[in-house]
Amino acid sequence: MTNIHFAKRLQPLKSNVFADMDRAKAIALAAGREIIDLSLGSSDLPAEVHVIEAIAQSLHDRSTHGYLLFNGTQGFREAAANWYEQKFGIKVDPQTEVLPLIGSQEGTAHLPLAILNPGDFALLLDPGYPSHAGGVYLASGQIYPMPLLAENGFLPVFADIPAPVLAQSRMMVLSYPHNPTAAIAPLSFFQEAVAFCQKHNLVLVHDFPYVDLVFGESGDWGLGTGRQGDKETRGIINFQSPIPNTQSLVPSILQADPEKSVSIEFFTLSKSYNMGGFRIGYAIGNAQLINALRQVKAAVDFNQYRGILNGAIAALTGPQAGVKSAVTTFQRRRDAFINALHRIGWNVPTPQATMYIWAKLPSPWSENSVEFCTQLVKQTGVAVSPGAGFGKSGEGYVRFALVHEPPLLEIAVERMAEFVH
Repeated sequence: MTNIHFAKRLQPLKSNVFADMDRAKAIALAAGREIIDLSLGSSDLPAEVHVIEAIAQSLHDRSTHGYLLFNGTQGFREAAANWYEQKFGIKVDPQTEVLPLIGSQEGTAHLPLAILNPGDFALLLDPGYPSHAGGVYLASGQIYPMPLLAENGFLPVFADIPAPVLAQSRMMVLSYPHNPTAAIAPLSFFQEAVAFCQKHNLVLVHDFPYVDLVFGESGDWGLGTGRQGDKETRGIINFQSPIPNTQSLVPSILQADPEKSVSIEFFTLSKSYNMGGFRIGYAIGNAQLINALRQVKAAVDFNQYRGILNGAIAALTGPQAGVKSAVTTFQRRRDAFINALHRIGWNVPTPQATMYIWAKLPSPWSENSVEFCTQLVKQTGVAVSPGAGFGKSGEGYVRFALVHEPPLLEIAVERMAEFVH
């Protein structure tokens, strides 16, 4: 057999937290276990009817069946720009500052190809989403992991980054609300990040898939606060609201960099609109960065089927009740799951955002999250993600994805109770 030589950049990609758990689930299934899968953050909720109808109607339009080039995406880019402007109050040029993506993961994976030369450093969150590291490896870059610790609110400490690393660094990737820790970051943190990146000539990338999955004190969708004089006002901020979400619990990076001097932000319709399988997202930000990413994208693919973009336009511009309903659903699941964990003596904090629970492992598993997850699915059928799969600083934790209704989540906790103790 011919000896095929593969690129060294593939070596770091051999292991993936989701692929590893998929194998463990397959083994448990083969042994007859009934699986309750809490390992993958893929929403089980359906896309809204008006979104599906827009796609369905497109199928019968033969003009949608061909290749879709950039100019053909203008309607979607305008919808994305308007959505952003109304939500965050910052003007966006749909022609130069918006780019359609096959989910935000495409953006984080492809942008390093436009930014990094071999050997350049990227500053990444540790733990963090696997595609952030994957894109750097594909660009033959180096990774400097910024540890996220509970005592720092799972925010990186920029002052801890060594000067020699900074001298070789070209980009920083942030993502809040954060996967896997479910932490959120205030506007002041983003302002610090922007100033840091401006000082050190870094591109600032913000992966923002959980922009809407935020739980207010009363469970309202997109609850924000604003001040008028000394009087505090509160209200639900949505697409149709004329009041920008300037004091949201989860601000946009461009609110800290309104001139878009160093920043680019990735959005997806996977979480807010339950369109994960449709693979539709977009980038908004610095026009030079958008153009560079567009050049990479042009070498890799065209765009999605036009009908999917029509569905995405319907999602962004149509009724937003489905987003509010999804947030309410995930908050209800969060509360049920947290309460069930507390009943078995596993005390974990209650997150303010995302569809995840980040739980510190009890002994004797506190330094072996992979073995915990492997044995858990083998013995109970409950599949979760090991913290170590998201980075070295994730060791000692597991991530639960709230992708089932409360009764099944409670059954999962019941199954775990004896195993944990």
